[in-house]
Formats: sequence, C-alpha cells, structure tokens
Amino acid sequence: MLDIAEELYRWSGRGLPFAVATVVATGGSAPRQPGAALAVDGEGNALGSVSGGCVEGAVYERCQEVLAGGPEVVLERYGYSDQDAFAIGLTCGGDIDIVVQRIDPGARPELVRALAAAVSGEAAAVARIIEGPAELLGRALLVRADAGHEGSLGDGERDCTAAGETRAMLAAGRTGTVEIGADGSRCGEPITLLVESSVPPPRLLVFGAIDFAAALVRAGKFLGFRVTVCDARPVFTTRQRFPEADEVVVDWPHRYLDAETDAGRLDGRTAVCVLTHDAKFDLPLLERALRLPLCYVGAMGSRRTHLERLDRLRETGLTELDLSRLHSPIGLDLGARTPEETALSIAAEIVATRHGGTGVSLTGAHTPIHRDEKPPIPRRIGNPAA
Repeated sequence: MLDIAEELYRWSGRGLPFAVATVVATGGSAPRQPGAALAVDGEGNALGSVSGGCVEGAVYERCQEVLAGGPEVVLERYGYSDQDAFAIGLTCGGDIDIVVQRIDPGARPELVRALAAAVSGEAAAVARIIEGPAELLGRALLVRADAGHEGSLGDGERDCTAAGETRAMLAAGRTGTVEIGADGSRCGEPITLLVESSVPPPRLLVFGAIDFAAALVRAGKFLGFRVTVCDARPVFTTRQRFPEADEVVVDWPHRYLDAETDAGRLDGRTAVCVLTHDAKFDLPLLERALRLPLCYVGAMGSRRTHLERLDRLRETGLTELDLSRLHSPIGLDLGARTPEETALSIAAEIVATRHGGTGVSLTGAHTPIHRDEKPPIPRRIGNPAA
C-alpha cells in the first residue's frame, strides 16, 4: 500500500472508500515483492500493480467485489507452477498471496496518517491484521520511528506487542508478515499482521563534478536514490550543471562525508561513488568511506591507479578486509564508453551489490532471477542528535 502512497493519499482526501490489494508474500518467480499494491476506487479507476500484469484482472475484480459490499478484508492466493503458468496466463509462474481491503478514510484515520508519513518521507510502518478473528480483520496500527504509535488493534497488550514487532521491522526497512497471539502474547490464538515499512529513499553521494557525474545523477534518480553531488571546485559544482541532483554541495569531499556521518544522515543503504581522479580528494574520502558500514563504495580510475591507490590506503591503516569493499575500477564490464553507458555500468554494479546479484548474464546462467531480499539497514550511521 505504501508503495503508491502519494496517489492513495490524494484519494483519501476525497473521503470516499477505495480498495487496496497488497502483496503479502511471494514464491517461485513471482515478479513483485511484498508491499506492492493495486488500488481501485468507486468509479473503477485503478493504479499500481501486484504482479506485473499476470493476475491484475482477477485482483481488480476482487477489489470491486470488496467495494460493492463484500468482506472488508479478503486474503487470496494466486499461483501455478512455472510449467503451467503460460497456459493459465500467469506467465511468470510462482505464487502470490494478496490481501484485499476496503479502506474508508473516515473509519481508518491511522491508515491515512500512514500514507501521509510515507508521502513526507518520514520513517514509519503500518501493521494491519490480515488473518485472525473476523472482528479484528482490517484493524491497523501506525508505528513511527520515534517510538510512538497510533490507532489500535483492539487491545492494549496486543497493541504493545504489535508495536514492538512492527518497530523491529521498521528498523530493518522490511515489509512482510509477523504472527502474534491474539491476546498480545507469543502464544494462544494467532493473528497475522502485514507490516509495511516506509523509510526515506537511500542516498547516492557522487563526488566529482564531471560529465560522468551528470549521467550518474540521472541514473541514480531513476533508481530512486536521493542524489548529492559534492566537489570542492565551485566553478564546476553548480546547480546549472546538475539540475536533477537533490543537493549540489561545494566542499572538500572528506569534510562533507564527515559532516553527514556526524549528523547521522548516512545509513547502510548509502552508496558512495568517487569520480574525482585526484588523490588529494580521493584518498582522505576513501579512507573514511571504507571505515563506514555503507552499502557501496566505488572509485573511478585505471587498474594502475587502483593499485597505487590501494598501497596509499594501506598506509592509512585500512585492513585488507576494508579494502576488499572498494569497487575499483568502478562499474560492471559492459564495454561502456560514453558517460551514459558508464553511469549504467556503475548503477548496475550498485544494484547487484545491494541485492546480492552476480552481474553475469542470465542467459545460460544457473542463478535465480529473483532473490530473497537482503533487508536494507536504514539505521543511521553517526550521531543523529549532533
């Protein structure tokens, strides 16, 4: 639901009910991850997707049935074996568990506030009861990163237990299901919660205001990163040259990285790309970046430059384990030549690193097309109170 929060928040402003189908779990080669959603309003308008097209028609019809007066919450499973999928129409194969819920903005204000939090970029999670006693289905709890929660699942003990489980999911940036006891304990009659987490977008820090950086900014924005360009040379580091960047910063790269670390604005999803080609900028920056638990650290340069850079970084006290995290020469081997092609190779390597991909062609490979997500770690690096 939160993956289409902006559109749903606009719908909720009309005060009219709408139905939301949300992916709860997947198996096999199903293409969408938990949290992917398809919504339908009372006029039959639809937005979002739960399967990339495979079962959209059936889910759309179920949403209309729920809106027309069916149960408020319906849990469905769609799926066939890969061998039979094409004949059925589920061309991707696999299984998809989907919950369909009718949402009346006036009756579920905590869900509207969850949408508002996601739209504003606030770290928050919403837990909805999708399996359990009929009178509890659809109840929701909004949990914020500051330890507060809103709404109720109908019982104080149940709320406290659910809030704790949800906050743990939020801390890992995860969306999925969790099971608790209906009385709030870890035993007794079970209820299933669908927890959807919304965290601010991951950051891409591009150091070096060069033409390759401009192309990498566009690739990063396409992938959903919040992109910063930083360089110490004001003549090159201008908004005119990087109009699509979220921030354009004139500062020494290592000094900017230190400030962001101290402010707690970096996390385990942050990617750092060093494109400066200048040792006086590169070395102090990489020394700091490789000591941080960042998602990705890459540096542009030739293989000879890379070997010389490693020797100088060893002199700073970095270990071989630290140095093994450096992606240099930066990017995957695509035969790239232009800035745009190079940006594609860098972006592809970042994606592969984040999700555990190999970077090899899927043709003839014996690797899975879709991997189980490695949960991102949005916990801040540094002192957020600084």
